[in-house]
Amino acid sequence: MSQPTAEHKFTNRLKQEKSPYLLQHAHNPVNWYPWSEEAFAKAAEEDKPIFLSIGYSTCHWCHVMEKESFEDEEVAEVLNANYISIKVDREERPDVDHLYMAVCQAMTGSGGWPLTIIMTPEKKPFFAGTYFPKTRKHNRFGIMELLAQVTEKWSDERDRIIDAGDQIVVETQKRMLSNLQGEINVKSLDKAYGMYEQMFDPMYGGFGTAPKFPTSHNLSLLLRNYHKTGNEKALQMVEKSLDAMYRGGLYDHVGWGFSRYSTDEQWLVPHFEKMLYDNALLAMTNLEAFQVTKKERYAEVAEQIFAYVLRDMTDAGGAFYCAEDADSEGVEGKFYVWTPTEIAQVLGEETGRLYCQLYDITEEGNFEGHNIPNLIETSFETFAAHKQIPLAELKVKIEDARQKLFVYREARIHPHKDDKILTSWNGLFIMALAKGAKALQKPIYAEAAKRAVDFILNHMRREDGRLLARYRDGEAAFPGYLDDYAFLVWGLIELYEATFDISYLRHAVELNEQMIHLFWDNDKGGFFFYGNDSEQLFIRSKEIYDGAMPSGNSAAALNLQKLARYTFNAELSQKAEQQLKAFAGSVEGYPAGHALFMAAIDFSYSPSSEVVIAGDPLHKDTQDMIGALQTRYAPNTLIILHPTGDDASEVEALIPLVQGKNALGRKATAYVCENFACQSPTDSIDELNELLHKK
Repeated sequence: MSQPTAEHKFTNRLKQEKSPYLLQHAHNPVNWYPWSEEAFAKAAEEDKPIFLSIGYSTCHWCHVMEKESFEDEEVAEVLNANYISIKVDREERPDVDHLYMAVCQAMTGSGGWPLTIIMTPEKKPFFAGTYFPKTRKHNRFGIMELLAQVTEKWSDERDRIIDAGDQIVVETQKRMLSNLQGEINVKSLDKAYGMYEQMFDPMYGGFGTAPKFPTSHNLSLLLRNYHKTGNEKALQMVEKSLDAMYRGGLYDHVGWGFSRYSTDEQWLVPHFEKMLYDNALLAMTNLEAFQVTKKERYAEVAEQIFAYVLRDMTDAGGAFYCAEDADSEGVEGKFYVWTPTEIAQVLGEETGRLYCQLYDITEEGNFEGHNIPNLIETSFETFAAHKQIPLAELKVKIEDARQKLFVYREARIHPHKDDKILTSWNGLFIMALAKGAKALQKPIYAEAAKRAVDFILNHMRREDGRLLARYRDGEAAFPGYLDDYAFLVWGLIELYEATFDISYLRHAVELNEQMIHLFWDNDKGGFFFYGNDSEQLFIRSKEIYDGAMPSGNSAAALNLQKLARYTFNAELSQKAEQQLKAFAGSVEGYPAGHALFMAAIDFSYSPSSEVVIAGDPLHKDTQDMIGALQTRYAPNTLIILHPTGDDASEVEALIPLVQGKNALGRKATAYVCENFACQSPTDSIDELNELLHKK
């Protein structure tokens, strides 16, 4: 991976970019362009095909391809002579990435990064693939062979290439835009559960075989299933999976936080990069599991995730960075692995031996001769009993050891950190922090979420209020995508329920309105991925699949319903219904791949439920009543505060439901409402809990 230094043999146009990924390639001998009209005009003028390479700065195989191919002067000579080469950071331009990834999947049946596309100057693709070494190896085509063949065909068989590009465009349009609409079927919820049960790995948790991704929103849907039906198997799948992910090497037991995925079925060997969105979603699901089970270990994992991000991934302005790389010093995982000798040097022989026995650190190693700390074969409880050490004493001793190992590890050469700030991923982490503030009754997490919101609203909007997607090095850029709006609105709704600061709900309403204006499909419903004011690619796609990260359309489906109920807005309610129907056809075929959308369907078809607390937010009785609600697992219940004093009128204007619901006898009073009818008010927390348990 190129690292800028004082002197370089080569410098290209990427030197002027802000993206860490593009900057990593700024000193390749390849004459890279960023995605720009200049590049396409140059290709048309010189009658050359476009060589498009898409990746991101913490991508291991992107680094490998750069080292093997893009830093090679022979490869660069061929590219520079016969192609216009464009580099794209998929996290800055997810619109471009989504489109050409769909092309790759349509042409090859698979995809991944680095993504390699060869296309006409009119942006019509005719070749797609992923990683290419310089020359053929391990039965993988070499880039030198590929470029030579394409150059020849571009010269001799141009008409066939153009026809192929036209056909690929048509086929991709069919695949991306077909079978979306339909009628909502609540039986899809049962169908999704059945699929999860079938795919569940009873031995190691999670779903399917290696590689295994956390996709914790699948587990969140199973928690909804358990909450609604009392199905113990659903809860068992959640607990088994969360416990296994935490105990494995997927979790960083020294510095905390989760890696992106596991390369094996038992969660031992991760792909070591850490992504903000994974940690946001895993914090969310662990918090929900804590609310459901009251087991402290889930709260501890969520708090450790927060500690990691607030310590290592937070900008001075309060927003959150994207990711940390898998590689350091050119070696995947080097920063994270240990030997028994190192452990003994840091902790001493006795404590070192204890730590190694607990965390599976051996002379043979469990990863390429080194060791990834893990608890797969044991637990603190089992180990303490085996060693006849009081559990509390063991925990204190191991925590002291962890802190010493962390300090020692900090002196190592760190993996690269992608310090871009993305509105969408920040929205997810704001959501998780707000849920943490509620579930754990710790306002410190709401304060961290507030700082991130303030940063985005102050630094990542144009003067006209248009949300922007990326901030780095003093520059905000790229008109925000659907995910930016949907995830930030989700975070703002959660932050309102954590703080009852009405400004956050007002911001959510305003951004949601802007989202509808920019992204809504007036013909078929649903939201396009990029706005009507953005660059228009050859397909204006709609993303609905809830993969490693949920889709903006799924988040929007939930947001629309919640905001409709908060504001009592019939037009929003109608939009929410249209949103569900717009994707019902796609979702019905594979509901297990649309977990957050399924949660939106569950929300829609469950009895509407709101609880209004009327009282002085500074008084203990109000705070106690709020706490009783915030710590419960009630995913389909809205919590609203009707404050006394000057703020009451602003709340009444935005949330009509609170009107007439006042504190009785100067005591905090709860109004439990279901299906547009409210129970008799109560000022007793015990009585409130009884009312809620009946629901």
